[in-house]
Amino acid sequence: MPKRILITGGVGFIGVNAAERFLKEGWEVEIFDNFSRRGVELNERYLQGVTNAKNLTIHRGDVRRDQDLLVQLCEQADVVLHLAAQVAVTTSVTDPRTDFDVNALGTFNVLEAVRASSKKPMVIYASTNKVYGSLEHLSVVEEKNRYALGGGLRAVDESQPLDFHSPYGCSKGAADQYVRDYSRIYGLKTIVFRQSCIYGTRQLGIEDQGWVAWFMIAAMFKRPVTLYGNGKQVRDLLFVEDLVEAYVQAIAHIDKCSGQAYNLGGGSENALSLLEFFAILEKDFGQKLSPAHSPERPGDQPIFIADNGKFSADSGWRAKTGVREGLKKLNDWLQENKPMLQEFYK
Repeated sequence: MPKRILITGGVGFIGVNAAERFLKEGWEVEIFDNFSRRGVELNERYLQGVTNAKNLTIHRGDVRRDQDLLVQLCEQADVVLHLAAQVAVTTSVTDPRTDFDVNALGTFNVLEAVRASSKKPMVIYASTNKVYGSLEHLSVVEEKNRYALGGGLRAVDESQPLDFHSPYGCSKGAADQYVRDYSRIYGLKTIVFRQSCIYGTRQLGIEDQGWVAWFMIAAMFKRPVTLYGNGKQVRDLLFVEDLVEAYVQAIAHIDKCSGQAYNLGGGSENALSLLEFFAILEKDFGQKLSPAHSPERPGDQPIFIADNGKFSADSGWRAKTGVREGLKKLNDWLQENKPMLQEFYK
């Protein structure tokens, strides 16, 4: 019998890519989503046409309040991939209560639904590198077009102290720790992925929720954009297919990975500053951006590069998609779907 996975937030950018992968591999896929994000109907429609779509069931529900449905779905699942979240730092600042309710309370509700079930499905939680705060204690060197970590440090590993910044950092960080503790205290099989910058196909791109696609779409439609700070901020980019492969490998190596928190990103070989990213857009795709400039946002990390070594050692996973290859794949998808995106952004 095929296994069954429950994906909360499953019609979002990462969720739709994960759902497609598991359907192709013969899994029964249950999606639980409140459809609050603009554009998710496009992903719902897309999933109806993928391989093995007959094995897909989509439920409209909210992790904040639909506990009975959550318990029912967790009772049937072998794996819960918890992606449902409020994902924008800016939104968390203007509406911290909703941010807390979705990210902290919502995750607690998912964990309680799993704990109440007889099957005790495995839980994979999508956390964030923001749990490390602005990393003020690390030495940062300003170079011509980017920031670099000082002192010979190439990437950030899990030994760095947690330091929640912004309501978003607090809500995701609280959930991160609850997921880990439910493994320690209740024996649940849980894994936390502190994800870096994820990008790829089916990313519709909103300014504070997917900047890679946002800038590429803005360049394509010649829309105005804003650059916060000097553009030397560095992030490691992880292509969404590689992220989903990490989820697959986590399931395959659950005995080794259970109870662990892992940093997960593109790594140093896939790290770009915004200035370097803009240069690639112009050189590779002929898309020139002339952004307006604003001061850097408080608490923004000047550089974050995930050290993937711990998860690679436990699972054999590694990021396979180089950043220029991944950006080409995303650009090709954006060009192929230009009419849809034009309608979406009008």
